[in-house]
Amino acid sequence: MNVPTTRRLTVAQALVEFLAHQYTERDGRRHRLISACWGIFGHGNVAGLGQALLESGAGSPQGEAPGPPALPYLQGRNEQAMVHAAVGYARQCDRLSAHAVTTSIGPGATNLVTGAALATVNRLPVLLLPGDTFATRPADPVLQQLEVPHAGDVSVNDALRPVSRYFDRVTRPEALIPAALQAMRVLADPVDTGAVTLALPQDVQVEAYDWPEEFFADRVWRVTRPLPDADALAEAVRAVRGARRPLLIAGGGVHHSEAEDALCAFADATGIPVASTQAGKGSLRHDHPADIGGIGHTGTATADALAREADLVIGVGTRYTDFTTASATLFAAPGVRFLNLNIAPFDAHKLGAASLVADARAGLEALTKELSGHRVDAAYEAGYGAAKADWERRVDAAFGAADASVRPSQTQVLGALDAVVDDTDIILNAAGSLPGDLHKLWRARSRRQYHLEYGYSCMGYEIPAAIGVRMAAPDRPVWALVGDGTYLMNPTEIVTAVQEGIALTVVLIQNHGYASIGGLSQATGGERFGTDYRFRAADGTYTGAPLPVDLAANAASLGMHVLRAATVGELRAALAEARGANRPTCVYVETETADTVPGAPEAQAWWDVPVAETATRPAAVAAREAYERHAAGRRRHL
Repeated sequence: MNVPTTRRLTVAQALVEFLAHQYTERDGRRHRLISACWGIFGHGNVAGLGQALLESGAGSPQGEAPGPPALPYLQGRNEQAMVHAAVGYARQCDRLSAHAVTTSIGPGATNLVTGAALATVNRLPVLLLPGDTFATRPADPVLQQLEVPHAGDVSVNDALRPVSRYFDRVTRPEALIPAALQAMRVLADPVDTGAVTLALPQDVQVEAYDWPEEFFADRVWRVTRPLPDADALAEAVRAVRGARRPLLIAGGGVHHSEAEDALCAFADATGIPVASTQAGKGSLRHDHPADIGGIGHTGTATADALAREADLVIGVGTRYTDFTTASATLFAAPGVRFLNLNIAPFDAHKLGAASLVADARAGLEALTKELSGHRVDAAYEAGYGAAKADWERRVDAAFGAADASVRPSQTQVLGALDAVVDDTDIILNAAGSLPGDLHKLWRARSRRQYHLEYGYSCMGYEIPAAIGVRMAAPDRPVWALVGDGTYLMNPTEIVTAVQEGIALTVVLIQNHGYASIGGLSQATGGERFGTDYRFRAADGTYTGAPLPVDLAANAASLGMHVLRAATVGELRAALAEARGANRPTCVYVETETADTVPGAPEAQAWWDVPVAETATRPAAVAAREAYERHAAGRRRHL
């Protein structure tokens, strides 16, 4: 008779060992599901997960460990930033591999909330392992414990519940087994994935238990490619064949599914133009005849004009945020219908669409096959081709600078970068005025070159995410584009990049304030109140001289090699030098505030930010009048 074997380990040791044996597999390729663990230690994880990581070999001096660590450890400086780094890594890995993040109890745990929300909003996997208060409550309260008079089982970690796709608190050793398995299921599921939280009471982490050996066996979580239902596919084909002005919108699901080649084949075969969301940009190369650029509030004139006249909108892997739909005003043609291809039924049914629930690649391949011989009218194809060519001329004008001795505008910074990069480079950004400029203007050359976190648009994402991306793609140049507002929020992970020798480049743009919100404030009657980085003036407003903050000196103090560029010519030279650098490098440039983004009226699509209904200041009164005109164009697609 075979007697089941067990292994006596603490809960934390068992979790580390378990994670070392979890894999995803898609298309016959296997990946470590959790390939590393970020951590900042304190009471709550230092004696539990900290000790377990050390014992597994993560912290052993070189040559002393018996083999590679079960779970490599990465040292962070800010808990939110560690989540951002993990998310950047997971996105670059097409959600097939992820990182864990461990923190102490209290502030360390609550600092995870913003990162967790970002991961879940963007449908990107990250495993959160915050320490928790005592399960056995020998002393109550402990340091940093939240006391809730009406509930004894609540801790600050409960703040992670609404921003996690799966949450569990492991209050007994044996409870780790089902909790860990459920956590892996969610992380590996392309429909359900996001932040997963296992709250670990500090006394439970260090408690020993006899674990069944089967718990530590290699386990493969297969990521399948569901095919579309035959009837739904037939309905989709009829819709496409019956459309005169179809438009396809590529979302982030195209990238997650590695469906770029399938999308290219679909566009080649049908001639249907392809616009892209922030997450989907780069699904087609910028020079593909069918690529018409970004869609929506920050979209191109070409894409938005086609969207207004489209009779069929084909959404592939998109969530249809309000930036994409111009707050439900963009798709204006009478009788416009929607066809959504999405692996998540929740997204596939949006806007009253005919839904094709399937993997993006499998669905596009099926559509292409069933549409054999079908192509849009030649006049439609020629029309959007001419509009695309006109837009490219506008981009050239925005990127160019005839005088290399002048201070560059922000779009000229992008133009200088555009001239330096090739297909291998990766561009990261998340918030401020840069996302709009990039969505309109950037010429994406390859899959995963364009990395915009715009589901949560979280300031402070760029630098730590660039670390995660560089870890996932160590042979590709990585650029984190940040404004002064973002930099001041979260530059600390520069120290991690320096410590680990991660050769990313930060392009730090100084424009003395919140440029994006300043523009939004002006448009909505706020008169740029509180959006500039300036001294107080005599009237109490922040309209004095710019603050004498030297961000380049700060970056240098954190260990970066810094290149200052005062002119267009110096910027071009600095970017070229930075691209060849083998250490963390910062290119610092102060920009002119004049806007050189193409701004023809047809390129503008509305974004609904409510304006004061009653006001005495003329700017707000005028803004409300404009708001009501735009709001009248909203419609529900049912």
